Amino acid sequence: MISWELQGIEFANCNCDYGCPCQFSALPTYGDCRAICAYQFDKGHFGDVRLDSLKVVGVFSWPKAIHEGDGRAFLIVDERASEDQREALFSILSGDNTEPGKTIWNVFAATFTEVLPPEFKPIHIDIDVEARSAKVRVDGLIAMHGEPIRNPVTGEEHRARIDLPDGFEYSIAEMGSGTSTSHGPLPMALENSYGQFAHLHLNNQGVVHG
Repeated sequence: MISWELQGIEFANCNCDYGCPCQFSALPTYGDCRAICAYQFDKGHFGDVRLDSLKVVGVFSWPKAIHEGDGRAFLIVDERASEDQREALFSILSGDNTEPGKTIWNVFAATFTEVLPPEFKPIHIDIDVEARSAKVRVDGLIAMHGEPIRNPVTGEEHRARIDLPDGFEYSIAEMGSGTSTSHGPLPMALENSYGQFAHLHLNNQGVVHG
């Protein structure tokens, strides 16, 4: 197994209500799952290949709950990545070189029946985890906007977090609201639905704590 480690931030937006039942081992709000996830890896490696500053956007769709399978996936990878870096990211994001069930990418990979050919594009990501704010853009393909949940009466920002000590993606995630669109091979539109902001630190064995 090739040693790898990634540190960075993410903004994920899916079609579920705020809170996302998946985080609590429950079924999705509307029966299916559609999601767009943006990752900025500030620091990382795959063996001797450095992965610092690279960005990836993933578009995912399942007709029922994720664990029931039949999923489809489409990745957009930072065009700045070299061939070695691309292969390294594909290995990690496809769940290879990872202990079974220990990362979200390894778990997701087991549920896909179709992985569409990736594209390599400039990816613009601006994420502030603590402020629950995000803007993500891939021209012609992806537009994402994240903001805090608002109190329906006062309009004030509402802050909530999910703490998963034994999770396979993050330790703590900030909850927010997301509105996103995806064009291209896996189109979708999400509006004022579950938004998740998190610091990521993962390796072959899963989430790195501390």
